[in-house]
Amino acid sequence: MKKFDIIVIGAGLYVCGKGTSGYGTILPAIFEWKRHNVDIGDIHCVSTSAKSSKELLQKVKGLEIKTGIKVNVKTYPENDSKNENAYKQVLNNSKRLACAIIAVPDHLHYQIAKDCLEVGLHTLVVKPLTPTHAEGLDLVNLAKKNDLYGAVEFHKRWDKSNIILRDKFKSGVLGTPLNCWVEYSQRKSVPILFFKDWASQTSVLQYLGTHYIDVVRFVTSASPKRVMAIGQKSEIIQHGIDTYDAIQCIIEWEMPDGTPFTETILTNWIDPENSTAMSDQKIKFIGTKGRYEADQKERGIRINTDDLGVEHINPDFCMPYGSKDGNIRWRGYGIESITTFLNDVIALKDGLKKLSDLQIERPTFQESLISTMVIEAAHRSLENGSNWQIIETLK
Repeated sequence: MKKFDIIVIGAGLYVCGKGTSGYGTILPAIFEWKRHNVDIGDIHCVSTSAKSSKELLQKVKGLEIKTGIKVNVKTYPENDSKNENAYKQVLNNSKRLACAIIAVPDHLHYQIAKDCLEVGLHTLVVKPLTPTHAEGLDLVNLAKKNDLYGAVEFHKRWDKSNIILRDKFKSGVLGTPLNCWVEYSQRKSVPILFFKDWASQTSVLQYLGTHYIDVVRFVTSASPKRVMAIGQKSEIIQHGIDTYDAIQCIIEWEMPDGTPFTETILTNWIDPENSTAMSDQKIKFIGTKGRYEADQKERGIRINTDDLGVEHINPDFCMPYGSKDGNIRWRGYGIESITTFLNDVIALKDGLKKLSDLQIERPTFQESLISTMVIEAAHRSLENGSNWQIIETLK
């Protein structure tokens, strides 16, 4: 395999953490991937400001010390105080680029992903694919036209608790699905502090709930038929951010044999700041022969300290672990979803996999259109008196 470069577009919470807090998920994943792929080229990390670039470089230096791994990271913009098109310069001037990882606000996904596909890059986009089906379908068609791999970073497909659910369902032990119930919420600092500049251009259902729409698809292979949603606005809007505090959504799914079942998703963005974890997430899946329940927040680890009080730790998402050699290793399904994409790119370049193989195995652009269609229909329901909205076709 010849060396190739990677472009990471975005420098926010998910890429490298916020301020002095943590290292995010994408950067640690790249470091862990480098641990086993020493011949990779440069990592081009692009933000919109020189300030963000400098902060990201500090995170890179910290990761090099903690992991004992050296990664050649170049950051952009280098000199300009602000440049929203810095990524285009990298796309046009970096000849060894093979793939892109896009982690920017939801409403920016489409244009940036399109630009990456047009220059021939395999592309991973953090969820959702796009806010609208029309945009998503355009990306699906562009990836097909250019013979490229497009995937969405639906990391909950790598969560062991969801894999167990899928295995149990596929084995038949749960019987025919009747209903699925999901609760997913985050502290109010997420929209009010971390995403204050763009939270009004998304919704808590689009940002959080989309994960569990994809989980149901992943588990059952069912297709959504109609959706309705109810939402409330009272708290976040007081901070000058016009987005929903909470959204409740009901989806009617249909199995390949025509059997219907429902999924209820309860989302909110106003959990108290003293919540014991950033996210609270639970799932119940009820069938004719059994039920599956998972508390995906309280995973058996509870820490209580003078400084931070009570914390519930998720050891399975993106967790740094010490080792005998003194270096830190990041592990978890958040890491695995990203390293899997990068390994897939190598397999495609080396001829070990075909795009058709990945259509079956991965949350491709085509597969991710399903969650986009549900979210878009739910938003229509919110705008039209919470009426049921039909999802007519899956193109």
